[in-house]
Amino acid sequence: MLSQFPLRQRIRKALILLSFLLFPLTMNYFSPYVIVEAASQGIVNGSLVMFTLLFAASLFLGRAWCGWLCPAGAMQEISEPVNVKPVNGRKVDWIKWLIWVPWVGLIVWLVSSAGGYRRIDLLMHTQGGVSVAGSPDRPIFIAYIIYYLVIALFLGQALLVGRRASCHTVCWMAPFMISGRWIRNRFGWASLRLTADADACSDCKKCTSNCPMSLDVNAMVRADQMENLECILCGTCVDNCSKEVIHYAYRRG
Repeated sequence: MLSQFPLRQRIRKALILLSFLLFPLTMNYFSPYVIVEAASQGIVNGSLVMFTLLFAASLFLGRAWCGWLCPAGAMQEISEPVNVKPVNGRKVDWIKWLIWVPWVGLIVWLVSSAGGYRRIDLLMHTQGGVSVAGSPDRPIFIAYIIYYLVIALFLGQALLVGRRASCHTVCWMAPFMISGRWIRNRFGWASLRLTADADACSDCKKCTSNCPMSLDVNAMVRADQMENLECILCGTCVDNCSKEVIHYAYRRG
């Protein structure tokens, strides 16, 4: 008989699955292209607001968004039964920064060239707020092409490379939250984090084998260093530890 996931993980997986089902509505609010086009016209659009909110939230919640609500994360976790191979983050985590830094630089340059932000259009390139419905400036078939290209990008990497491969390589949202978490770590204010009791660890390494971000959680426990900028605070390690070694906490550290 197949055992069910722990209750918290069932809730988490239901939430990210729901976020994926809503992706046809929400796609443009996470778009790396629409924000560029908006910047060139001095428009504050939905994705600019969303990325700003993700950064602000990460100052207190780390990358919990990635683990609990990200539609791109859901696309990748769906593929785990096909390819559960861990990804060596040390070799590929730099790729997303190679994409993100010039992209943000382009946005800043375009906004400056446009004379700054002058108006707000949070529903840019949507019809009634629905991203794949298109707009007068973007036919519906273009919206659907973009939709399936995004799915192919995230789902394809997970199927071919391994667990949440796109989180390590091409995700343009992750650096906003990693930057926020880095700032939080420098100042050390209270935030959501993981803690562990290394003395209670039995070295079963279930925390490592089940981590969707392919982190060596067992080594983190043994080193009493649970903070990792690639951790998405999904709680998989918390809920798969029979010795209850790892816990959530909201505190300084």
